[in-house]
Amino acid sequence: MHDGPVTTQRYISEACEEDLLKYGDSFRGAGYTKSVTEAEQRYALMLGVIRELDERVTLLDFGCGLAHLLDHLDREPKYRHVRYTGLDLSPKYIQAAKARRPDGSFILLDVLESDESLPSFDYVIMNGVFNFRGDVPEVSMLQYWQALLSVVFKHCRRGMAFNVMSRLVDWQRPDLFHLSFDAMAQYVGQALSRHFVVRHDYEAYEYTTYVYRSPSAK
Repeated sequence: MHDGPVTTQRYISEACEEDLLKYGDSFRGAGYTKSVTEAEQRYALMLGVIRELDERVTLLDFGCGLAHLLDHLDREPKYRHVRYTGLDLSPKYIQAAKARRPDGSFILLDVLESDESLPSFDYVIMNGVFNFRGDVPEVSMLQYWQALLSVVFKHCRRGMAFNVMSRLVDWQRPDLFHLSFDAMAQYVGQALSRHFVVRHDYEAYEYTTYVYRSPSAK
């Protein structure tokens, strides 16, 4: 039964933990189904939200899983100015992330229970957090998406990136969260910020949205 955003979030987290248990430290263990290349493409796409390439910025990897995004940052010299922190509500994922990246900074927290201890960051990335919904009713998933975005954006100083499944597809999988552009834009524009960019130009049945506090200088 999914009687609220907190319950929905716990259900999704537990479903992800099944991937970790089955596949371990791999792209499959982090929730990707096709290849390492697919995962790397998403990391690069999410990092595209960062506007500043010549000054230090802080980044929160929300729903960090195994912290593979930190590996990606280390491989890309242009992101040496990015200071990484990973957050997950799953003790299993945080334990695994700390084990493989003891040099990383990690937070174990359910922000829908309480976000008082969560500091602010320049950018927040929510990669794959909203793709899966399993047997969660669509209306409950929509409420969860709205509630989590609202909480997380409070801790974002400059920009945020998230992805959801697209409705511009031949058919919609009932276990995934397909969100229309109109529903996304109406909520983001009214509740968060009217300064946002939609990326629907990559090879996947989803889209990514960058939400900013201020308009682009260009």
